[in-house]
Amino acid sequence: MVREQYLTTTPGTSLERPKNEYIYKIGIYGWRKRCLYLFVLLLLIILVVNFSLTIWILKVMWFSPTGMGHLRVTKEGLRLEGESEFLFPLYAKEIHSRVDSSLLLQSTHNVTVNARNSNGEVTGRLNVGPKMVEFHSQQFQINSKDGKPLFTVDENEVVIGTDKLRVTGPEGALFEHSVETPLVKAEAFKQLRLESPTRSLSMDAPRGINIKAQAGNIEALSQMDIKLHSSDGVLLLDAETVRLPKLPEGARGGSGISQGLYEICVCPDGKLYLSVAGVGSTCQEYSRVCQ
Repeated sequence: MVREQYLTTTPGTSLERPKNEYIYKIGIYGWRKRCLYLFVLLLLIILVVNFSLTIWILKVMWFSPTGMGHLRVTKEGLRLEGESEFLFPLYAKEIHSRVDSSLLLQSTHNVTVNARNSNGEVTGRLNVGPKMVEFHSQQFQINSKDGKPLFTVDENEVVIGTDKLRVTGPEGALFEHSVETPLVKAEAFKQLRLESPTRSLSMDAPRGINIKAQAGNIEALSQMDIKLHSSDGVLLLDAETVRLPKLPEGARGGSGISQGLYEICVCPDGKLYLSVAGVGSTCQEYSRVCQ
């Protein structure tokens, strides 16, 4: 750039124009200019590459105004379609599937669901492992679709709210302690068996116990004794035929004629035995059976 000086003259006056004493050149020349152009070209290349990568990422990740890929942002929350894999814990207030499909939670080790209070402490935990399912809480309850409790468990008791409890295992059900129920019934055309292999079996009821077989027999087997005791009432055997096939036969002092008839005799200790029937009573109070 050249700085010039201008002088004002009057007409008829001739003055010599002064020479340019100082000349300043402003600009970038030489290798600095080439480096600047190279730097601008490099920035332009980086800008194009970044823009291309951005377009490629948006296309690969399926970015859209409503979400990303199978993830959609709706008014009700996030909607995720297809299968998804979470590498870290997932925190959510509610997780549900579509109306026409089921919800599947799958893991190579286990699936753990925790419930926390306002302080961050775990109040309930459901752990589904490869060998067992664990539930840690003060109470576990299963309800029907109408809200009726079907199964409730706590530290004190287990409550089954269904009208019928059905055990289909071949070995039946094993109870280490007492069981309280109004009815014990077998399946149709199946046998009902109550057994205590090494201890006693006791049935108590304040108003009575009813044992009924509509299309079969009732058997009571014991290694030792079977006792039927009534504290205030009587023992009633109401049947067309009452049989005691294995009663011992008593011995009689004299010889008599047997016509195949016997009578039942009772010892002083309450033991029953058979005696050959005669014209009168043939029971021997001091029979060998009673001794």
